[in-house]
Amino acid sequence: MRTSTIERKTAETDIRLTLNIDGAGKSEIDTGCGFLDHMLTLFSRHGRFDLTVKCAGDVNVDYHHTVEDIGIALGDAFRDALGEKRGIERYADTTLPMDEALILTAADMSGRAGLYFSLDIPTEKVGDFDTELVKEFWLAFVRRAECSLHIAQLAGENSHHIIEGAFKSAARTLKNAVAVDPVYKDEIPSTKGVL
Repeated sequence: MRTSTIERKTAETDIRLTLNIDGAGKSEIDTGCGFLDHMLTLFSRHGRFDLTVKCAGDVNVDYHHTVEDIGIALGDAFRDALGEKRGIERYADTTLPMDEALILTAADMSGRAGLYFSLDIPTEKVGDFDTELVKEFWLAFVRRAECSLHIAQLAGENSHHIIEGAFKSAARTLKNAVAVDPVYKDEIPSTKGVL
């Protein structure tokens, strides 16, 4: 089983996160931010990742540090759990409808960090969550997971649907990208020999 436990403590957040990439989609999420809890719960379910997140953050200021630091911890967990990335599919993409929203995500678990983000979220907030933090989360994630991730909006008008579609689509894409192909289980999927 490919698993990782990350503990990250700063002056702004105190996080404990566990990840099982080969899980069943079970989650226990408590970030102090209801909307982020919702996004991580559905990320776990749609990616079939077992995920626990406990975060005590400075949410009295706002959710920025909590969201960014959880993105960092989740990226660290993916990188740690994947190890050499031996046998993984490496590439994957998903086009996912969420009511009127249509979101395309594509990933390359290349060892090179890059976020290519083109969501047009029409409102500044969903509830008390600043929608600009969606990009901050994924930017933190890709920097630490060391992957390239494209998140593109093909249609959508409702901010909640657009963001939820992005998390669900990314989850399914990452699930497929990190899946082990039994035919190539002992190989690194690169002509370089490392990822």
